[in-house]
Amino acid sequence: MKVILSTDSIRFPLTGIGRYTYELANELVRIPDLDLLFLKGHQLSESHVYEEAGLGAPSNSINQNLRHQLSQNQFAQNLYRGLNNFRQSAILKKHLDAVYHGPNFFLPNFGGRSVVTIHDLSVFTWAHCHPAARVKVMEKEIVKSLKQAQLLITDSEFTRQEVSRFFNWPLERVHSVPLACSGEYHPRTPDECVQVMRKHGLTWGGFSFFSGTIEPRKNIDGLLDAYAQLPLALRKKWPLVLSGYPGWQSEGTHERLKKAEQEGWARYLGFVSAEDLPVLYACARLFVFPSWYEGFGLPVLEAMASGTPVVCSCAASLPEVTGGSALMCDPADTETLRDLILRGLQDEPWRTKASALGLTQAASFSWQRCAMQTTQVYRKALG
Repeated sequence: MKVILSTDSIRFPLTGIGRYTYELANELVRIPDLDLLFLKGHQLSESHVYEEAGLGAPSNSINQNLRHQLSQNQFAQNLYRGLNNFRQSAILKKHLDAVYHGPNFFLPNFGGRSVVTIHDLSVFTWAHCHPAARVKVMEKEIVKSLKQAQLLITDSEFTRQEVSRFFNWPLERVHSVPLACSGEYHPRTPDECVQVMRKHGLTWGGFSFFSGTIEPRKNIDGLLDAYAQLPLALRKKWPLVLSGYPGWQSEGTHERLKKAEQEGWARYLGFVSAEDLPVLYACARLFVFPSWYEGFGLPVLEAMASGTPVVCSCAASLPEVTGGSALMCDPADTETLRDLILRGLQDEPWRTKASALGLTQAASFSWQRCAMQTTQVYRKALG
């Protein structure tokens, strides 16, 4: 079976969809009866995905800043997308016997069989949590992809049901294929974490942790509201530490974080390297994630795989990811969130139980399983 996988989303540093594509590709190459080709930009090759990702290369801040600036320029984005789609379509004309997989919402013009991964519908159902220009482009491209694709892949059963209802797609043509987290996320001893803790000025089990883009959909303002209601002595004993890129409409949140830092009960680390992040998960006392909406919720899974107890919202896909191992509440219920954080920090019997349940639940997800189930979708698309 011949498969073409788009790897445009794989770029250093790996986050979100780039991580998904990278891990999926590295498992697909291990499936013996797949003739797998990678499409990056307008180059089609059998190159190993490690080379495509450029992992191990130092982060180039100039390139990162340039990419960020271009991502804010709608004209540049449209020009790039149009030119890239034209070039890719020309290449793909020679491979109409293949299944094309777009792992990042979008499909180029292709006359063969195609599959697209729809990670969530936030640009439709939570449009107010995205820049208007992004919503406009993504809505158009997703609708175009749905007209072309034979089958859809989603990260969770929640998103599978949501996509089917929203677009009136036959449910049997939408397949839920759960994600996983990489092997770097696992329990660690204090001695294993010393250097990273010292680097970031943290102590073993001495903080609550949040990881994700600082943006409205993550409900960080609600988290700050809940944490601010805890006794000051407890907040200073176990401050709230956040990591992640500054996102859209986050200026007010950053002002609140600065004030909380001055008061001694919060820290914002910014973007944390792929080497340090798993260590921070493992040495946190509690992971908190009160998001309004998730298509999957990979940070929660990473916390569970690290043996760290979790308090999160019960929104969207998060209940199926946590599998009953976390304390959960409505993301709008700040008082209950405060109470659950308090329990998560202080209730030792629950913490021990939650850590064990979380490890068991996290072990049920794997990238190998993700690749095998994705391959089954490819076969069905050829059908």
